[in-house]
Amino acid sequence: MDRPGDAASLSRLLLPWYVFRSLSRYNDLIKQLIKREILSRYRGTFLGVFWSLLRPLAMLSIYTLVFGFIMQPRLGPTANGSKLELVFSMFCGLVLFDFFAECLTRAPTLVLLYPNYVKKVVFPLEILSVAAVGAALVQLAISFAPFFVGLAILHGSLPLTALWLPVVVLPLALFALGLSWFLSSLGVFIRDVNALAPVGTTILLFASAVFYSLDQIPDKFRGLFLFNPVAVLINEARHVTLLQEPPSWDRVGIALAASIVIAAVGYVFFMRTKQAFADVM
Repeated sequence: MDRPGDAASLSRLLLPWYVFRSLSRYNDLIKQLIKREILSRYRGTFLGVFWSLLRPLAMLSIYTLVFGFIMQPRLGPTANGSKLELVFSMFCGLVLFDFFAECLTRAPTLVLLYPNYVKKVVFPLEILSVAAVGAALVQLAISFAPFFVGLAILHGSLPLTALWLPVVVLPLALFALGLSWFLSSLGVFIRDVNALAPVGTTILLFASAVFYSLDQIPDKFRGLFLFNPVAVLINEARHVTLLQEPPSWDRVGIALAASIVIAAVGYVFFMRTKQAFADVM
């Protein structure tokens, strides 16, 4: 068997199917961590896990009031150009970005929060990021529940193209996972990363087409935004849910390929540096 430090091990760590096979050995443990993560968010609250549904409902209500009746922003063409279409378009972008931002802002402290795990050589620290992203995905799915209910009421039924939404979310999840591995490792050695992460996500918020459409960006600048997988995938999510169009397969394919590379590189970086965690903490 290859030792962790040799070249053969490094080449295998870069293979996506090797990463998937390695992580699949801890399926039960990952599920337990995801469950614990979700329950810990609302432990001690009166409504408990019902807050997972009440939060997106409250968000949707506020967006409807503010952006549907008070302000008059424009996100580009929607299915029928109504105020509610505008609200749903913004809600779709924000819940997807909230998922991504949550993964990034939590990443720098993921390992630091569990010093006991670091001292246990047998504990697979790499699954901490998998569990964090998994818990955020559960919250994302819950947040989309009122979104789809509202779409069904607005259109009379859900568009069949909405079935493509998981295909659009997959690259975003892999992108978040790769960055989570990288930042969680870097945060052990450079504690300033924890303070920089919220600043970075705030900047990314305005560069990810959350409050506007990619169609509104001038042609000479649009190419720059297409390098941002978050902006591309938010735009594609709006297409499959609101415009009732299939995703742009070339854009989704490029985003998926880039996300797989980032996830593999993030995994390699984490696995090659985790042996030094105990010396730093």
